[in-house]
Amino acid sequence: MPDSPVIEVVDLVRRFGDRAVLNDISFKVNRAETLVIMGGSGCGKSTLLRHIIGSMKPTSGSVRIFGEEITTMTEREIAHVRRRFGMLFQSGALLASLTVGENVALPLLQHTSLSDDEIEETVRERLRVVGLTGFENLKPAEISGGMKKRVGLARALALDPELLFSDEPTSGLDPIMTAVVDQLTLKLTREAGMTAIVVTHDMTSAFRIATRMIMLGHGDIIAQGTPEEIRASPNAEVQQFIHGEADGPIPLNLNQDEHEDHRHVRPRPFFAIRGRFHHKTS
Repeated sequence: MPDSPVIEVVDLVRRFGDRAVLNDISFKVNRAETLVIMGGSGCGKSTLLRHIIGSMKPTSGSVRIFGEEITTMTEREIAHVRRRFGMLFQSGALLASLTVGENVALPLLQHTSLSDDEIEETVRERLRVVGLTGFENLKPAEISGGMKKRVGLARALALDPELLFSDEPTSGLDPIMTAVVDQLTLKLTREAGMTAIVVTHDMTSAFRIATRMIMLGHGDIIAQGTPEEIRASPNAEVQQFIHGEADGPIPLNLNQDEHEDHRHVRPRPFFAIRGRFHHKTS
C-alpha cells in the first residue's frame, strides 16, 4: 500500500467579499517531493501557503498535513503539527538582537527539554549542514544576505522536520548563492527524504529543484506537472511566465481589485500626509 500524501489540499476556496482569491484548489504532495508553487504577483501564492501552514482559515475546502485535517484545528492543535515542519521566510526573519547561534537555538529552547550542551551540539550541527561552521557568535548584521538565508534554513531544520516550507528562498541572492541554497534543498530532499514546498519567482531555481510544479493564475491552478511537462505546456500564460517575456496574456498593468491582499480600504487624498513631514526648502 503506497504512503499517504504528506499534504493533501482538496477544493480549497478562499473569498474576500465576493472575490475568490483561491478557487477550488486541489493537489497532493508525496513524501520526498519538492513542489514548487509559482505565478505572478498577487496570484494567491502567499495566501495558499498561509492556508497550508494553518495561519489562515479557508472559506471552504480541506487541507490535510500528515493525514490530519488542519482547517478545523484550534491554534494549540495546529502548533503541535507545526513542530513537524520548518519554515524558511523570505527575509530570513532573524532576530537582530540575537547571535546566529541563538537564532538557530530558539526553536529548541521553545519546544524541547534538551540540555544546554545538547542544544549547543545541535546548533553546531545544523550550521555545519548549511556550511556555516564557526559563525555561532556573529550577529545577523555581521553576515551577508546569503548567509542570513542559510542561518534561516539552519533554524528551520533545528527540530529535524519532516516537511520544509520555503517562501522565496533565493530572493535577492546572486546566482552563486542561489545555487548554494538550491543544492542545500536538493540535499535535504534527495538524501534525507524531506518533503519541500517552495514558493518562488526564480525560474532557474524552480526548474533546478522541483520534482513537481504548480502555476497559479486568476485564483486557479492553470498548470501542474513535472518540470518537463511545465516546459512543454501549451498554455500561453505558462510560457510567458517561465521565459520572462513582457508580451503575452499576463498583463503589465494590475488592478487593485485583482490583488490577493486587497482590502476595501477607504481612499484618502495624498495631501493628508502633509502635516507628518517637514517641507524642505533649497
